[in-house]
Amino acid sequence: MKIAHPKNRRQAILFSSISLLAMHAICSNPSFSQTNNEAYPNRPINIIVPYPPGGTTDILARIVANQLATDSGQSVIVQNKAGAGGNVGAAIAAKSAADGYTLFLGTVGTQAINYWLYKNLTYNPNSDFAPVAKIAAFPNLLVSNPREPYKNVSELISYAKKNPGSVNFASAGTGGSTHLAGELFKSMTQIDIRHIPYKGSSAVVSDLIGGQVQITFDNLPSVIQHVKAGKLRALGITSEKRSNTLPDIPTIAEAGVPGFEVMSWFGLFTPTQTPPDVKLRIESLMKKVMSNKDLIEKIREQGGEPSSMSSAEFAKFIEQENKKWKKVIEKSGAQLD
Repeated sequence: MKIAHPKNRRQAILFSSISLLAMHAICSNPSFSQTNNEAYPNRPINIIVPYPPGGTTDILARIVANQLATDSGQSVIVQNKAGAGGNVGAAIAAKSAADGYTLFLGTVGTQAINYWLYKNLTYNPNSDFAPVAKIAAFPNLLVSNPREPYKNVSELISYAKKNPGSVNFASAGTGGSTHLAGELFKSMTQIDIRHIPYKGSSAVVSDLIGGQVQITFDNLPSVIQHVKAGKLRALGITSEKRSNTLPDIPTIAEAGVPGFEVMSWFGLFTPTQTPPDVKLRIESLMKKVMSNKDLIEKIREQGGEPSSMSSAEFAKFIEQENKKWKKVIEKSGAQLD
């Protein structure tokens, strides 16, 4: 193809200016700059965690971040943006640049519970986020201070019925799985126990060990080491089957509350408008991350079950979870501003 060249200096300047403007327009277009998804990532990646350091979400984020850094060749920075049951961090992530460099570690709370629980969310979990990969699911563990008089689920129920209002159950925040697990337990057993919300699991565990509260339904990674050390007493686990990590601990269903089951799950998301090729590259990286044997073992050591769901399978799973928790919340009558 022949290119016409300018015939004088004025035409040369005009030709050069038009060429520069055209190149600037093309290169500043995100979809063009990332048309080759192998170009991603070429700078550090941030993962927003909507809860404080020390809890299950934070622990899991750092396990994933370390492996993602290795597989991507870029630094991966975990940013804790806690508040309002995960809503603060979720809103920040939803409004972040959709370029693949800000990812969000969402949970059953931020992606399937809060939409039905809070009246005035500043983000929409369904339209503002695109699922990338489900990372893991964890049962919650019903634990008590070992100085309390009950040593199992049946004794707890009996004690609470004889002493209504005397048992406080702490949660990592109103509206999360650690809260709704307690509400479901309360409803199914017809006992009078009082909810005490905290800002994260670390504060819950500290006060539980100190005796300021009596029980909690916390995510297994947040309490398992304290159970093994004898600082907390495990009464029951919220999964359908017993955990391989704690095989001697009965499920709450088999210990006296048939049908009881609550699982906390965690997954990686991008803002919806992230270019398709970049999202595909992230999905490819996460597939590699989640197949790493050391990472799988680390998650299982925390009591979780790693996931191999595709983004499409994860999207269907989230849809089912929304239906489930909508019914639970409507039945409980819980509602937050």
